Amino acid sequence: EIYTLSLHDALPIFGRVNVKDLERCFEAGVTVSAKELLEKRLISTLQKPVKILGEGELSRGLTVKADAFSASAKSKIEAAGGKAEVN
Repeated sequence: EIYTLSLHDALPIFGRVNVKDLERCFEAGVTVSAKELLEKRLISTLQKPVKILGEGELSRGLTVKADAFSASAKSKIEAAGGKAEVN
């Protein structure tokens, strides 16, 4: 018997957060990890890896710790004076 995976089943499921959400929920200078994202209800569980996406703008320096970053999110975080650190 042959089994096939849908694209949804084949790809890892990430908790996705945009930089606009970081801008809205966190003050400058804060370190943001999955725990803080869960506390602000930007993700629903700590069981999934977290990916930061680049939609929106970021004007404050944050240290963001996540499992993955899109190229635009990394660029925006660093341009605002922050750091994008991969867990």
